[in-house]
Amino acid sequence: MHWRRLNGQRIEKPLQEAVEETIRREAEAGYRLKVCIGTDSQVIGEEVHFATVIVFLREKRGGFMFISNEKHIRKMSLRERMILEVGRSVEVAYALCELLDRYDVALEVHADINTDPAFESNTALKEAMGYILSMGFVFKAKPDAFASSSCADKFV
Repeated sequence: MHWRRLNGQRIEKPLQEAVEETIRREAEAGYRLKVCIGTDSQVIGEEVHFATVIVFLREKRGGFMFISNEKHIRKMSLRERMILEVGRSVEVAYALCELLDRYDVALEVHADINTDPAFESNTALKEAMGYILSMGFVFKAKPDAFASSSCADKFV
């Protein structure tokens, strides 16, 4: 995955290194952080576009994020797409969890899945929740899953 900042600046370092530098810099500035990871996708013609975000929330002081985009050229069901979104978020969370634990930074994984059974995305809710919780992460779904449904949604 290739990562960039909101201003478009590429993150050239390995993700763990960039996140660790960010945590240290924010701690030195006196901020306590929480990290929320989420992914959203959209079908555009024959392609499925994914955006994954790592949102760094400064306690009572706003936040910022790292963004990664990918495309796939293949047909998939909505359920498969939802599970792929969750898989991308879990992959990033897993890569960062040891680092975040070391610096005592809270972590949440957000799924762009509706908790209301009237919505189609709800068909993947139980699987997604089970996957995220079984990995030991805090799970959030709509309407509380802002990292995926608000932040990543803007970059698909």
